[in-house]
Amino acid sequence: MSDTIAAVATPRGTGGIAVIRISGPGAHECARRVFDAGGRAFPHATAVYGKIISGGRAVDSGMLTLFAAPRSYTGEDVAELSCHGGVIVTNLVLQAVLNAGARLAEAGVTLTRGTGRVVKPGMVEIEPAGGAGHGGPEVTRLGYADLVIATGSEPVAPLVEGLADVPTWTSADALTWPDLPRRLVVLGGGGVGCELAQVYAAFGSQVTLIEEAGHLLPAEAGFAGEILADALRRMGADVRLGSAVTSASRTGDGIELELEDGSQVDADRVLLATARRPRLAGLGLDALGIGADPGTPLSVDSRCQVLVPEAGAAGGRVWAAGDVTATAAYTHVARYQARIVAANILGDDCEADYRAIPRPVFTTPSVFAVGLSPQLAAAQGVDLLSAGFDLAETARATMEDDDRGRIELYGDAASGTLAGAVAVGLHAEEWMGEVTLSVRAELPVAILADVVHAFPTYGEAIEPPLRELAERIKEASA
Repeated sequence: MSDTIAAVATPRGTGGIAVIRISGPGAHECARRVFDAGGRAFPHATAVYGKIISGGRAVDSGMLTLFAAPRSYTGEDVAELSCHGGVIVTNLVLQAVLNAGARLAEAGVTLTRGTGRVVKPGMVEIEPAGGAGHGGPEVTRLGYADLVIATGSEPVAPLVEGLADVPTWTSADALTWPDLPRRLVVLGGGGVGCELAQVYAAFGSQVTLIEEAGHLLPAEAGFAGEILADALRRMGADVRLGSAVTSASRTGDGIELELEDGSQVDADRVLLATARRPRLAGLGLDALGIGADPGTPLSVDSRCQVLVPEAGAAGGRVWAAGDVTATAAYTHVARYQARIVAANILGDDCEADYRAIPRPVFTTPSVFAVGLSPQLAAAQGVDLLSAGFDLAETARATMEDDDRGRIELYGDAASGTLAGAVAVGLHAEEWMGEVTLSVRAELPVAILADVVHAFPTYGEAIEPPLRELAERIKEASA
């Protein structure tokens, strides 16, 4: 798979280069951010376009952008390096990326097409699209002082007998393929699997969602997956839980999957949504002494700097953002890490804090989780107090004529603060923002319980469990 590389100037003087390798929709975001910096602070820039594979086909979209460092710049010249790969490439995003490239060109940036890899510490080699020579562009080598790796992730197929011999989709395929399968089996009941199962059920496909755990969204509180499973079944999807697929085979009518419980499922297409791994192959990281074993993320410190052997660090600092760090596979996490990287490259001393990373699932109803989950708290030995409330008890639910949804809040009995939360409900990702802030700021539950929410909103559902938590924390500390 061809990816993309982008780079932005470093604060270390003329000749410094910060390289970002990106793919997927992050290409558009990175193009926009880098354009802002390039137009203001980095006028001497070269952008090298590569390719993104979408739906099994190469799409000329991604970019490898290299900005030669300016002689001087100010604190306002902070480039936000936003990069997250391996999610979705749509025609709309593709057009936005191409438009961003045109804006870079208008700003005086030289644009070429190609892919790149590290050939030695401090040096990136760029091969033009279509190969070098034959009267065309030659391989280019550019030095860097800072290297930022943000190649995203790639899907991993589960070990199922015969699966390699039947038609399968990745999540990117599912959102770019022109045909609608009559029968679609989705393997994996995590966020992506649930989202796409609901999309195709709404399109009219006969959808079967298979999750080997006992409930959907196995990393979250059980009630979230139960409500979501009910919503999918209401739309006509068949949700199979607690049994993994053991074999797949072609039939005269399509595909047959056999499950551990002995049941069979027929399909025309199988969507793989079980796991992903960092995309690190082909980057030349071995030249820096960085191991790039399949499935192994890059080790980074709190500043998002990659832990590189001394010999590999001789050519410059190495940074990482997004799925390659395996912190959390969300675009907003990649963007956050990119801000941390950019600030550190430009001379600030910033550290990432992941205690309040949102974990949304964009279904209807949507799911929003943040902070500690009951499973994670148990693994860490944290004593959580929990309190919940059904959204059906709110006036807003009556107005929306929707009885689905619940919120659960988790308090840290030792500190008296809000440690985490999970909500399922219409637009939960919108009205749970205050909870994210509360977890990040480690606000006392006693203060949060005194906050007044507007009537009639779903935000009112936050108040009863907060008051209950406040009372229980008070009793525990007495």
